[in-house]
Amino acid sequence: MDLCTLIERNAAYAPDKTAIRFEGQTLSYASLSHWIGRAACALKSQFGVERGDRIAILSLNRPDYLVLLYACARLGAILVPLNWRLAPAEQLFILSDSGANVLLVERSFDAVLPIVATRLPSVSVVGLDFAPIGGNKLDDLLDADCGDGRNPGADLSCPLLIVYTSGTTGRPKGAVLRQEALLWNGVMSQHMHDLTSADHALTVLPLFHVGGLNIQTTPSLHHGATVTIHSRFTAETTLDAFERDRPTLAVLVPAMMRALTENARWDSTDLSALRAICTGSTMVPHDLVELFVARGVPVLQVYGSTETCPIAVYTKLGGGLVPEGSSGLAGLCCEAAIIDDAGHTLPAGGAGEIAVRGPNVFCGYWEDQETTRKALDGGWYRTGDIGSRDADGYFWVHDRKKNLIISGGENVYPAEVERVLVGHPDVADCAVIGRPHPRWEEVPVAYVIRRPGARIEAEALIAHVRSQLARFKVPHEIIFTPELPKTALGKAQHFMLKKADARSSYKANGN
Repeated sequence: MDLCTLIERNAAYAPDKTAIRFEGQTLSYASLSHWIGRAACALKSQFGVERGDRIAILSLNRPDYLVLLYACARLGAILVPLNWRLAPAEQLFILSDSGANVLLVERSFDAVLPIVATRLPSVSVVGLDFAPIGGNKLDDLLDADCGDGRNPGADLSCPLLIVYTSGTTGRPKGAVLRQEALLWNGVMSQHMHDLTSADHALTVLPLFHVGGLNIQTTPSLHHGATVTIHSRFTAETTLDAFERDRPTLAVLVPAMMRALTENARWDSTDLSALRAICTGSTMVPHDLVELFVARGVPVLQVYGSTETCPIAVYTKLGGGLVPEGSSGLAGLCCEAAIIDDAGHTLPAGGAGEIAVRGPNVFCGYWEDQETTRKALDGGWYRTGDIGSRDADGYFWVHDRKKNLIISGGENVYPAEVERVLVGHPDVADCAVIGRPHPRWEEVPVAYVIRRPGARIEAEALIAHVRSQLARFKVPHEIIFTPELPKTALGKAQHFMLKKADARSSYKANGN
């Protein structure tokens, strides 16, 4: 059995059931299974793809993403999603590092092709919606008579995804996820959402990220539900979909939630079909959750990472009362713990590193044994996140370990200060970093984006923070900025801010 078997079985049980909806078109489970088979045939016959070979895709969200994922599962091959927000040089690094045999690309991103042709001439190029020079169009390959696309050696133990993390320093790392990781991740998604074949998930997160791919999208297909795919997120098209298509589930990061609630149509849009939305990836302001709850939409929180596929800790739809600010309990099929630097489990209430163990956890970083060894300690994945756990097993996520600021011997978690700052009505977004200090070792500094029309000054914001947090947590400086460096899912890249802050401080000192 491989992961594609789940699609084939759903096609057998309900061949006419809608599997995927995209831009007004529908794909039944029977059609989805057919095109997966054709894609596997094409990859095998045209490019010699075998177990372990890497296939890269550079595209906005589209059904081809999922067809190729399950075609790779059928062959025992590995899909390498490329972040379309990266520069061509960064995409080239991932192609080279992963050793991809084939690149499937959307016309919108064909700027990468000249550099691929020059630097990686052995990579075969296939256009998803066009015929590239020297390459093929996917539709033409799928229409060809190319025999059997099965690989008897493909099973759930085969790696299926190499997803490159954004990284906090240096080059990104490729987290390798086996087919079985997606299977067990899907079981936990079903548990979290009470997911059934009657559900309809709306996918607006990018499929190059495990959040867009695996929190609801692949689990929905595994359980015979329907998935509506948007090529990318906009508030208008998402509100349209809530009202017209009536999905029952959606995953939205906080920045997307905020964009919806600030849209003029928020109060008038019919949200009655939504059973829940799921969120995570970064700090989730309580007031934002309340805006959805006030509209009758429960908000589930999920914690995890690329390396956990990503579901690891979550709140459950219909579950008990969750303590405020908690990310929930350890998932149904994995373990989670709070550990110290030596790897010892800490008692309830103690702050330490969050560790996760289970069949959903990645098997290592692509061709990087040393980094894998450090990350996987005795079977536990050390997440690099600081958190705590109460006596009932509920987890709180405080911040990234690398973001921790130590000021005068005291720990300052940027996320805690950021929570207070975004609680001010004039603050749209912010990020807090540590700046070297001759006396205190480090002091917190906040980069803040004002809301449109707001004129709040730094002194007022500092007073706001001082009224709610200890003195050592109060930013020594507020720097107003029009934008923050962010990942594809809206996480502030603190390490980028630290680099920029160091350069500006260096210049300000006359150097």
